[in-house]
Amino acid sequence: MNGEATDDVRDRARTAIHRSGISQREFADRLGIDPTKLSKSLTGRRRFTPEELAAIAHEAGVTVNWLLNGDDDAVTVAAAPRDTAVARPAGAADRPLAVKEHNRRLQIIEAAWTLIAERGFHSVRVAQVARACGTSSATVHYHFPTLNHLLEEALRHSVKQAFDRQVAGLHEIEDAHERLLSLIELQLPASERLQLEWSIWMQVWTSAALDPEMREIHADSYRRWHETIARTLTEGIETGVFADEGAEEMTKRLTALIDGMGIQVMTGMPGRSVEHMRRTLHELIEREFLERD
Repeated sequence: MNGEATDDVRDRARTAIHRSGISQREFADRLGIDPTKLSKSLTGRRRFTPEELAAIAHEAGVTVNWLLNGDDDAVTVAAAPRDTAVARPAGAADRPLAVKEHNRRLQIIEAAWTLIAERGFHSVRVAQVARACGTSSATVHYHFPTLNHLLEEALRHSVKQAFDRQVAGLHEIEDAHERLLSLIELQLPASERLQLEWSIWMQVWTSAALDPEMREIHADSYRRWHETIARTLTEGIETGVFADEGAEEMTKRLTALIDGMGIQVMTGMPGRSVEHMRRTLHELIEREFLERD
């Protein structure tokens, strides 16, 4: 990232924090960093880490793509979700009620996402979501009329988190092989947060098998993941890093293996672990994708 781009990122980060209606000190607390670190990053004395960029986007209701490139839909290393309407209302910083309502909606989505991931969609009640974010059931219903709406938003929330994580972690990696390995690493169910994300996806897969409407929402969201991998494979083929076996078929093969192994890890299949999943995926890329001299 060059100096000019870094200046732009700092400006947009300051704008996002200001629009959030949250003080800089409280915002730093939410990021889990010392306020002086945030201050240094905002004034150019240190760089934001990929994790901090993703956290800023999460807390401020923007995308990492907007922070880095000034546009939610800018072409980058990861395909953008079609629904990126996460930014706060224009001029919201000058309208406290608008900020409060937008923050409340994000709190409800985050609470519902966590509860659904931890307990299962059919075990979650609106009253539980309301308690988790300190509001009333009526307020939850105002924003999301049914539990199905909350499941849909939980999926979109997962998609946005993955998009932010990928853009933040991959945008400076030029080598397609290295980027593909890093992309896989960012999706492994190795952390508690990623395990919750996988839980959401597994529940959506079940719903999509039974509900045509959810099937359409799932397909649109999964398209982004498919296109993100295909984008890196295509670039690798064009630069001679990967063998030209057809980026589309290579993507289908790789996503099928990631999905299948992720499910095995999440369901505790004997002999299946995150390390086994990582090793198997690396071996596939080494054996079948890399260009041979």
